[in-house]
Amino acid sequence: MIKVLGDSARGGEWALARLEVDGDRIVRADVPGLERTLDGLTLLEAAAVGGETLAVDALANALAPVFRATPEAARVAVAMSGGVDSAVALLRAGPKAIGVTLRLWLDPHGPDAERACCSPDAVLAARATCHSLGLPHVTLDLRDEFRSAVVEPFVAGYARGETPNPCIRCNGSFRFAELLAFARRAGASRLATGHYARIVEYEGRLLLRRGADAGKDQSYMLARLDPRLLDRVWFPLGDQTKEETRAQATRSGLAAAARAESQEACFLAGDDYRTFLERRGLRADPGPIVDQDGVELGSHDGYWRFTPGQRRGLGVAAGEPLYALETRPRTNTVVVGPRASLAARAVTARGRLYVPAHRVEAKLRYRSPAVTASVEAGHGSFRLELDEPAFGVARGQAAVLYAEDVVVGSGLVTGVGSA
Repeated sequence: MIKVLGDSARGGEWALARLEVDGDRIVRADVPGLERTLDGLTLLEAAAVGGETLAVDALANALAPVFRATPEAARVAVAMSGGVDSAVALLRAGPKAIGVTLRLWLDPHGPDAERACCSPDAVLAARATCHSLGLPHVTLDLRDEFRSAVVEPFVAGYARGETPNPCIRCNGSFRFAELLAFARRAGASRLATGHYARIVEYEGRLLLRRGADAGKDQSYMLARLDPRLLDRVWFPLGDQTKEETRAQATRSGLAAAARAESQEACFLAGDDYRTFLERRGLRADPGPIVDQDGVELGSHDGYWRFTPGQRRGLGVAAGEPLYALETRPRTNTVVVGPRASLAARAVTARGRLYVPAHRVEAKLRYRSPAVTASVEAGHGSFRLELDEPAFGVARGQAAVLYAEDVVVGSGLVTGVGSA
């Protein structure tokens, strides 16, 4: 028998939940404001009980650290963001589904925290969706863990002169590791998310495949997910379009049908990443802007404000448009040149091939089209020879390799060359 406490505060009001738990069952509970008593309920049953917002939130905070449930083959854990995609994934998961939302760290100075997929309001929306369907919901408070695993490496990457993509690190390792660990505790046979991607058997193993909706495909963001985990993962929206998802949500009367899209890099809470980085300790020290011959053309107020391919904000004039080519953290220098100097023909990356491959389509930035390339695998790395030049390739970005729409390898760019 253990005693568990959880509390919640909002708008000057406060609620406390007291539980006595034996195994996976609540022996005694004191949580004013709930729709029903919790005495005798399993933790799974308690997670579906509604009531006053603060009371339910306090209960959720009490349940999360001790939550567990007896395994059941039909149970599916569904990652809930509060948005329409995860809401429809929950519908597709059936009557044995259990929702889980990760509460992650947000910059408290950001101007638009409500749109983040991990904000307090998103947690409430996700829980409301589950409870409206009579389904349990659990919130995992991982703010400190997220800050260590995702936010701090993001800041450190820019400090090294890289252009990191935090969504790759979050989805490819941190988020799914936490969600799959929860699914085991919840006795769920698999984990479902609202991502637009698919899982197929290719060359004898399960691999990611692009989603059917090319405009919403999220396989790039998921590419670092270990293929060995895919037998426990399900993407129920992978074969449909975003429009079909919203239509299904509307037909089902889900409030999430009208919810706005969540932000990328959610922890910025709607702020500009440069402002965020300065608040996190990167100094706005003046430094030189030089051409490829080392001739000084102007000055800047922090090398980390620039990334390869950037044109705006340079503030230097020349006979032709100039672009940021590279940054040199040790000397706080930004090197600029014409667009032709951005052309990359060879790219090295720290990562691996999931199956043997020689010719691939390489996607080197999230918003850029893939380019055909030859690939040579090394020890924990690979090298790409591109058929056509790619522009604006930056260290720290993800290099995702496709064959027949299937993700056959992924890594982080470590070097860019002209041949």
